[in-house]
Amino acid sequence: MYYSTFYQSPVGLMTLACDRDNLLGLWIEGQKYHGNTIPGEMTKRNDMPVFDTAKKWLDRYFSGEKPEISELPLGPIGGEFRQGVWNILCEIPYGKVITYGDIAKKMAVKMNRMSMSSQAVGGAVGHNPISIIIPCHRVVGSNGSLTGYAGGIGVKTKLLELEGVDTSLLFVPKKGTAL
Repeated sequence: MYYSTFYQSPVGLMTLACDRDNLLGLWIEGQKYHGNTIPGEMTKRNDMPVFDTAKKWLDRYFSGEKPEISELPLGPIGGEFRQGVWNILCEIPYGKVITYGDIAKKMAVKMNRMSMSSQAVGGAVGHNPISIIIPCHRVVGSNGSLTGYAGGIGVKTKLLELEGVDTSLLFVPKKGTAL
């Protein structure tokens, strides 16, 4: 069984999903790939302890605190490659950014390869099912572009600003497929 609830955040209404014990998803309303990793129907239920814990975590995050990802029982659903990328995302410190290329290099080492495609990494980052908590908003293009956030570039910018990132060094690309 899969369950869902809602959370009203400063960046919009969010849907949270769980399997009773683990948080499986957190999507911003209108986000690409909303709910796509949940392999079944979700029953709306507000009384799940994991939802209470996640909502308190989000309250702290949006009030400017730096809650640890490890405080939450996460269970994102995805293949081995995506899981590897999402684990790297969890290592990005609060208030810092990393590039898709940096993640590709880390994945190449993990997979004992000479190199790894930044585009493949971008696909895994974009399909992150637990937005904000697994901080895919902290990933930018190698040239400083704010590309590739499924929740929208405006939300990505707000989250980075909340964390104190100097966004004046970053820019929104004029064109591209990942806007």
